[in-house]
Amino acid sequence: MIPSSAALSCPAVSLSNGLDIPILGLGTSHNGGYSHEAVVYALQQCGIRHIDTAKRYGCEEALGKALAESGVPREEIWLTTKLWPGDYGYQSAKQACRASCARLGVDYLDLFLMHWPEGMASGRSNSEVRAETWRALEDLYDEGLCRAIGVSNFLTCHLNELKDVGGVVPHVNQVEFHPFQQPMELHKYCQKEGIVFEGYCPLAKGQALTNPVILQLAQKYGRSASQICIRWSIQNGVVTIPKSTKPARILENCQVFGFTLTEEDMNRMRRLHTNQKLIHLTYPIWKG
Repeated sequence: MIPSSAALSCPAVSLSNGLDIPILGLGTSHNGGYSHEAVVYALQQCGIRHIDTAKRYGCEEALGKALAESGVPREEIWLTTKLWPGDYGYQSAKQACRASCARLGVDYLDLFLMHWPEGMASGRSNSEVRAETWRALEDLYDEGLCRAIGVSNFLTCHLNELKDVGGVVPHVNQVEFHPFQQPMELHKYCQKEGIVFEGYCPLAKGQALTNPVILQLAQKYGRSASQICIRWSIQNGVVTIPKSTKPARILENCQVFGFTLTEEDMNRMRRLHTNQKLIHLTYPIWKG
């Protein structure tokens, strides 16, 4: 096995405000997608310095305890969380941000994202709610409570809308990105507008790990299928946040900086696109 030190050197991507976000992070999720042991291991043993979570996942408080236990200084960690649509609106968004900070045990967030384009307020248009909520995020950014602000699951139309109403262009747009879902037009748009493109579900919830093309490439490079997928995502310039609750898998997912896919093999992966979406733009009904 490659020693864990191989994962310690992680390139970063510069945001439009000059901050650098590590191109590889550890994602968390609800429904069993969080492990205290795994987060501590990722920070202490793998050198991971980018953690992604959300209020929706219900693990902010537990994550805060893992961050503290890891002993890694706060300033070395890039911490992202997300605002749930049930908290959209000016005052509620600001209150929710402070509540997330309290649960995480931190004084500030490195990145705060609107989780979905749609709001949950009745009697008001989604565009109106988005605009009001974005103004709240801009104020949180001006106050220094959030070092960067952005959105998640936004399409080009939603981003164009924010250009018309907002003063700050989103620093990040986090969307589903894997070999079977490659929204390259959205990726190009974000590049043009100076919005960093971040991808979740890089392994397609495990479906990519049995694809014949990916398995052939794994054999060719002497790597695992997950490493091929993550390396492909990173070589596309995408900030990538694979999820795992298993320390061994996290270590494996970190070992993607010692090889490079050829352009021919990158193109083989690009041809796997089928527009398959595993996460749909209609979010589940909030229960809490």
